[in-house]
Amino acid sequence: MRSAGRCRSFIALALGLLLGGLSTGARAQPRWADEAALRRLVPQAARFELVETGSRHFRAYASAEDSRPIGFAFFTTELTPRIYAYKGRITMLVGLDVAGSLLGVEVVHHYEPFGYFSIDRPDFVEQFNTRQILDPLEVGVDIDAVSRATITVEAATRAIRQGARQLAREFLAEQASNP
Repeated sequence: MRSAGRCRSFIALALGLLLGGLSTGARAQPRWADEAALRRLVPQAARFELVETGSRHFRAYASAEDSRPIGFAFFTTELTPRIYAYKGRITMLVGLDVAGSLLGVEVVHHYEPFGYFSIDRPDFVEQFNTRQILDPLEVGVDIDAVSRATITVEAATRAIRQGARQLAREFLAEQASNP
């Protein structure tokens, strides 16, 4: 029953993003459904901000006054839109801190036929917790997979790895240009 409630909140989150329910400014406050999911990934954050310049993502701040983020979150379909699994794209919300550690992953939506025993299982997303973005993050190397769902797991892993590294590169470039 708990997973049905989480599924509804993820559907509300995805629909809000797809229907443009967020402000069109460069930086905006996330909607309540977005914030609930973000708080699960970055619980120590006091506030979140949607950044729509560059790669679309969320920034997490320790307090209302802070201007330096303590973490980030992104939807894999936003940062890696060309990665397809067996039946389509997999939408996941990924959190990471400013040091390059993955804070967590939540599967939001997918059409995969093997999801119920591959990417939907808690142990799939839990294996990303505290991994570094410079770790291999490759199926069969440091990420486990279910053999019949290899295409699904490989696509999900690739989307997490590429999206996290892309966002980290952009943040480092931004920091270098704003000393």
